[in-house]
Parts: sequence; structure tokens; C-alpha cells
Amino acid sequence: MRLKTKSISTKRSPWAWIPTLYFAQGLPYVAVMTISVIMYKRLGMSNTDIALYTGWLGLPWVIKPFWSPFVDLIKSKRWWTLSMQWIVAFSLAGIAFTIPTALYVQFTLAIFMLMGFASATHDIAADGFYMIALTEHEQSFYVGIRSTFYRVATVVGQGLLVILAGLIEMNTGLEPLEMQLVVDPDAQVSTAVLPGSPSIETSDPQELQFACNWDALYGVAMPEVAIVEGDTVTMAQMIDKANEYNRAGGYPEIPVGKAAAVDQEKNWSKFRLWIERTFGEERTASKAAESNIAVAAVRLNKPIEGDDQRILIVNFKDGDQSVRLARDTRLVFNSDNWDKPAYVGFVIDPKIKQKTQATFVGTSGNIPMAWSVVFIVLSLFFFAVVIYHSWALPRPQGDSMRGEATAKGIVMGFVEAFRTFFTKFPVLQTVAAILFMLLYRFPEAQLTKIIQPFLLDPVDKGGLGLTTGEVGIVYGTVGIIGLTIGGIIGGMVAAKGGLKKWLMPMAWSMSLTCLTFIYLSYAQDHSLLTVNICVFIEQFGYGFGYTAYMLYLIYYSEGQFKTSHYAICTGFMALSMMTGMIAGWIQETVGYRHFFVWTIICCIATIGVSMIIKVDPSFGKKLKNEK
Repeated sequence: MRLKTKSISTKRSPWAWIPTLYFAQGLPYVAVMTISVIMYKRLGMSNTDIALYTGWLGLPWVIKPFWSPFVDLIKSKRWWTLSMQWIVAFSLAGIAFTIPTALYVQFTLAIFMLMGFASATHDIAADGFYMIALTEHEQSFYVGIRSTFYRVATVVGQGLLVILAGLIEMNTGLEPLEMQLVVDPDAQVSTAVLPGSPSIETSDPQELQFACNWDALYGVAMPEVAIVEGDTVTMAQMIDKANEYNRAGGYPEIPVGKAAAVDQEKNWSKFRLWIERTFGEERTASKAAESNIAVAAVRLNKPIEGDDQRILIVNFKDGDQSVRLARDTRLVFNSDNWDKPAYVGFVIDPKIKQKTQATFVGTSGNIPMAWSVVFIVLSLFFFAVVIYHSWALPRPQGDSMRGEATAKGIVMGFVEAFRTFFTKFPVLQTVAAILFMLLYRFPEAQLTKIIQPFLLDPVDKGGLGLTTGEVGIVYGTVGIIGLTIGGIIGGMVAAKGGLKKWLMPMAWSMSLTCLTFIYLSYAQDHSLLTVNICVFIEQFGYGFGYTAYMLYLIYYSEGQFKTSHYAICTGFMALSMMTGMIAGWIQETVGYRHFFVWTIICCIATIGVSMIIKVDPSFGKKLKNEK
């Protein structure tokens, strides 16, 4: 069945608007789902409240298929896109100006929810506009470009904007407190002292500032190492003592160790036990290495008066990420506890093999002002984007309101959009299409949940034993590069040969690259070069193969209600990724090696659904009359 693309009356280079459109599409999602969490944490909200309140903010993206027909029926996709960008711009400004208020939680949450619905609607309209404004060939070619700029938006949102807030915090308030932790696996002792109330040495005793009881704390990357300073104190005793002082001063405790193991025979179902005994790995049990914990004492150098308080937030600055804070550290100093040391805990990865160091910085800047500035910057960016898009977005002939602008016409159009989604192809082809949407990413949905735990877990547990810093390089840098390159190349070849030609090669690319983790789990090659190569290959294969999935969603959505149908397709896509929820259960039951073998078995689903769907051979190709 050939679904024709409508002609374009106003043509503008896709490079003029696709990068900015999808960059603008990614930023509000990151602001609502990620930046909000960081902001509330910095403003002192508890983890329980953060999880409860922000968990609801993802609702608009879950239910967006249910109002997608209205975007098809009322006005144009261009109108919806620009209108939602205006709403997002004003919403971001609203958040910026309500953060400093006493009711900031209520105000910002309400605005975040409004922005979430606007952003989800913008996603519907922008994706629909993409399909209307471009020919099939152009849709294939730019599918990797749009994904790349969406990912760039997530990096900017989670990285640069948070860095901006941190810089403002660091340059306001009291002078930042810098702490350096040096880790030497060959060291025998640490310079930590308890109770260790810091002595104050400052050139200006009248200036209020924080002080720490060490300039450089030497930690030992071994479990249960004695901390020696006059008397010998074991690590466990040191943490107990530090928590005792923290409780007395009204500071948060440093967490100790892992929760006690639960009797497996009582909590595991008989089915899980049968799976474990039948398919699980035979692995010799050994005691897992525990992380070493170092502590530092912090206090103010002089009293503060009345109800005034100073809030110190400690964060990682630079160095080896295998050395980290034991918990999020937010210390409130007031007139009662200014001279009582608050203990900050640091966790040292026991897998560190050579001398390394990390630097942490404590800031007490104007946190509300810092986050207000971040959202003002975002708001100004969106005002600029919507003004630019008012000129840059083309006006394709097919982008117009459909049906009658009456209540009856809208309701009938709404029903028709859902009906035609399931009836546009014969029944068997529709079933095959839905199975493709649900099962094409079945192995990858599980693999993505386990890759990082596999890289981090020690060798005796079947992992590779990499440090946290090494995983940040392997998966957060090399993997992202592979994913991006694979997606761009996938779009280029699909635009040249068409989706049908490249569907099976892309499906095999999604599948066979999973073999890299079978190799890593059996060989347990800890070489960073080998791990980087394997992760790059797997992520490149995923990015290349994912192109076929996105293009098929576009292909299936073609027709009268393409905007609504694409939104419904993305709903099935979100549902397909929920299969990753079982990955942890399977891995813990059968072990890493057999889990990765299981993902290869799951690739039968990817290849199978790719073989049963039908695609027009010319879809995505450049037609002879196209320039």
C-alpha cells in the first residue's frame, strides 16, 4: 500500500529548522523530568517528597496519545508548535519568578505540570509537522539529525544548565570550601581525626567562613582499614562515632553499609528458584569487597546571630569519580550549632588500583537566585526560539485544520483518528505492525538496564569491576558517540536505499551487536580499550538499528491523521521499553553470562517482527522529481 506525501508549497531548507525544533523539543522534557529534581534537592526538599511530587510530572507524556487527535483536527501543526513554544517560554519565566517565594513548591509544581502538558503537545505537533513538511526521502535522511539534536538538548539541560546554577551558587554567599581527598591503595593509615573540631586560621577573623579539619584527607581503598590518630579506630566505629556527633548537632547521618540480606528461600517464588537452579550460572560465592569510608569535620569560624543560618552544600568538583560523597550533603548551620563539627562522609571504590584523588567543594551561595537565573536563561532562549521559528518554519500545503470546527465534528474526528489507526491496513498487517512496535526493541530494553551494573559489579559477581569514573567514560562518553554516529549513518543510508532495503540489516545490527556483552561476560577482559570498543560497537549497532524503528513509525503514521497516529505509535514505543522492568529479576536469577545469552535469544523477536511487516519499497527513497 503506497501512502502518498502531499506537495509542499513553501520550501525552506530543513537545516534551518530541524536542529532548533528538536533541540527545543528536548529542553522542556529535561527541565520537567531532570532539572526539577536537582533544583528541589538543592532547595532542601526531602527525597521522599521529590519522588512523590516529580513522579507525577511525567504523566503528560504517558497520556499524550489521548489528545493527539485534537492537534490533528484543530488549527495547523505549525500553529500548535509555535503556540506551545510560547506557553513553554512563559512557563519557564513563571518558574523563575516564583522560586524565591514562600510558596515556591506549590507554584513551581503547578507550572511544571502546565509546562509538561504544553511540551507533550509540542512533541505531537512537532513530530506531525516533521512528517508533513518533509518528503519521505527527507524524513529518512534527517531522522538521525533530529535524534542527535534532541540528545544534545538533554546534555545541555542536565549538564551546562546545572553547571550554570553551580557557578552562581559558588560565587555568591561565603567563600567556597574546597576539600581534596587523596586515595592510595598502598597507604596504611588515614589522617582522619574524631571528634576533630577544625581549628580556625584565617587572615580576616571578622569574615564569616567555613573551615575543615584537613587540607588533604588520605583514604585507603581497602575494606575495614584502621583509622589511626593516637588511638586505633576501625572504619565501622568511626562512622558510628561520626553519626553520634552529627545527631547531637542536628546534622544528617552518614549511611552505613548495605541492608541485611533477606532469606532467599522465603522471598523468592518457587518459579524463580526453579529458573535459578535450571538456568543460573554456577559461581563460587565470595565475600564482596566493601567500600572504604572517610570522614571530614566542617564548622563555621564565628557565631551567627538570631534566626540567620548558613547552608553548606558539598558537591563533587573534579578528579576521579570513583571517590564520591556517601550521601547528598546539605548542612544547615545556625546560632546553636555553628561551633559543632558536622561530619561529611566520602565513599572510596575498593576497586581503585592506583593512587588517585578527587576534589569536592562546599558552597553556601544564594540557591534560589541561582535557579531563578537558570530558568530565566531557559525562558529567554524559548522566546528567541519561537520568534525564530515564526520565520523559519515552512508552511506546507498539507498543514491545515481538518473537518468541522464544531463539537460534533471534533468528537467524530477524535473517534475516526483512533479507528483509522487500527484499520488503515488489513488486520494481519496491523497486528504485525503493533507487534513490531512492541517487540523490535525487546532485547535492547532489557540490555540497557543491565549494562552499567555489569560494568560496575566486581569480577566475583560476574561483572567487569570498573570504577565509577571509568564507567562514566565508557558508557557516558564513548557509548553516546557510538549511538549518535550510528543514528546519523542509519538515516543517510535509509534515505539512499529506502526503509525496506535497510530494514533487515538494521534489525540484525540491533541484534548481533549484543554479542559484545556475551564476549565481555565470558572473557571478563578488564582492558579499558576492549571495553570501550565493545560498548562503542553495541551502541553504534543500536543507533543504526533504531533508525529502522523510527522510520517505520513514520511510515505507519502516514495518512489523514498522521500526527495522531504517530503519537499513538510513540505510546506503543513507551510500552515496549517497560519490558526492561524484568531485566534485573532475570539477571539476578541466572547471572550476567546467561542473561546476555538470554538477550540474544530475545533477538529472535526483533528479527521475527522485522520479517513479517510490509513496507513499500519506495518509502524513504528520493523520487526522480525531488530536488
